[in-house]
Amino acid sequence: MSREEAREILESMTKGESLLRHARSVEIVMESYANKLGEDPVEWANTGLLHDADYEAYPNEHPNRIVNQLRELKEEKMAHAISAHYTKWNVPYENNLDKALLACDELTGFVIACCHVRPEGIVSLTSKSVIKKLKQKGFAAKVERDEVYKGAELFEVDLKEHIDFIIDSLKTHKEELGI
Repeated sequence: MSREEAREILESMTKGESLLRHARSVEIVMESYANKLGEDPVEWANTGLLHDADYEAYPNEHPNRIVNQLRELKEEKMAHAISAHYTKWNVPYENNLDKALLACDELTGFVIACCHVRPEGIVSLTSKSVIKKLKQKGFAAKVERDEVYKGAELFEVDLKEHIDFIIDSLKTHKEELGI
């Protein structure tokens, strides 16, 4: 699947700027990890881009709508990763793509939230300050901390290093993302 095809699918179901920005930020981080790990950067980026594509239009069917659409397009690896991006769905994690999406989704959103409360945004953000905010249950309360920790554990990355990687990946896109 090309990036253009993935973007068309996303934009056919998602209109809200916040969710589009979240999709883009996870796309960026996933592509960075693919490059670091020698994986397919287009497949990983598209998986990040599409992981919540059906959430806005079909919240009660999420992620089944996008998963089924990807399966019809013979994108089984992407479909499986998206079907597994929340541990409570009890879908097995079979490969690095599955684990990376879980590890990057909630935490990328949390990093973005941290940027919005800093005068300099992402420019001065550190993993230490993100970890401190993770301990504050009232901050970005909708972010499920157990998903953040379980994602890092399954992906077998040190949380601090993982946060640093996400920050570094997003920094080069700070204007586009408004962070």
